[in-house]
Amino acid sequence: MKRGFLRAIFLTALFIGLAASPCGVAAQDKSVKKIIWGQTSISSSQWIPWIAKDAKIYEKYGLDVDIVYLRGGSGDTSKAIIAGSIFAAPVTTATVMTAKLSGADLTTIAHTVKAVQSRVIARPELKRPEDIKGKRLASTGLGSLGDFLHRVVMKRYGINPERDVTWLTIGAPPDRVQALDAKLVDAADLSYPFDVQAQKKGYRMLWDARIEVPYPSMSVVTRRKTVQEDRDTVLRMMRAHVEGIHFLKTQKEASQKILAKYLKNNDKELLEGSYEIYKDDFIATPYPITHGLETTYEYVAQRRPEIYNHKAEEFTDPSFIAELDKSGFIKKLYGQK
Repeated sequence: MKRGFLRAIFLTALFIGLAASPCGVAAQDKSVKKIIWGQTSISSSQWIPWIAKDAKIYEKYGLDVDIVYLRGGSGDTSKAIIAGSIFAAPVTTATVMTAKLSGADLTTIAHTVKAVQSRVIARPELKRPEDIKGKRLASTGLGSLGDFLHRVVMKRYGINPERDVTWLTIGAPPDRVQALDAKLVDAADLSYPFDVQAQKKGYRMLWDARIEVPYPSMSVVTRRKTVQEDRDTVLRMMRAHVEGIHFLKTQKEASQKILAKYLKNNDKELLEGSYEIYKDDFIATPYPITHGLETTYEYVAQRRPEIYNHKAEEFTDPSFIAELDKSGFIKKLYGQK
């Protein structure tokens, strides 16, 4: 009897201890769920999952999230989602459309940025976009967002991206800068802060995709099967993602500290510049964008002309952001009624 009494005391104390701990609070109603988020580049655009992890926002919603860097483009990322290797990741809208037309069950549940931070930075002797003809361009790979956007820009300047340019897949931005330095390539697709770093070395910007091509980016993409079978986890992930955006917009110093850690760069000017760009670019209520996608349809139609028989809404699921929006969750974050 004494042993049973002591065991009861121990279990009671254990329960109280768990309930009082941060993890216990997060998971007292829901068990902790481990998921993998696919990171598609090492740049400021990936800021939100880094914040959600380091600021323990994922933990707050009962998630144990591993952030895994995926080399290659959106094509490889989409394959990893379809295979179940990762839970969710940014995937270009064009890739989601193409995958769905081929029978895949990908869906975009959020677009967190309205435009893409992506520039082509080139050797100083290249002064105009047309000067890229006959040159070597470092990109993240076929099907990546940079690949898509810069092909669109090239066509606007009378450049045939298939014939006039040699594309070299070099995954990470720091590696692309090194390729420029080593003269292995003539130009590179770079986002902030690596574009600025390269320009400080004397390289020249040929064009800015953010200005040239309006395109929703930093999407959250997962499988429709996941949405149907594990909606609760997807919703928890989106709560954390949206709260991560709020954290960025309202906690400058802490956000910059997290960015410096993941970029492995403490350059104050670069961190300040990143913050000034992304505090405005990230969308507080990030519904999937379904308007203004003419360029996307044009790109997909090159290989799959039947895309014009499908509405943009077929490739998205706005229900998660709608739930967070209509429930007042997002307004409460920003102190609104």
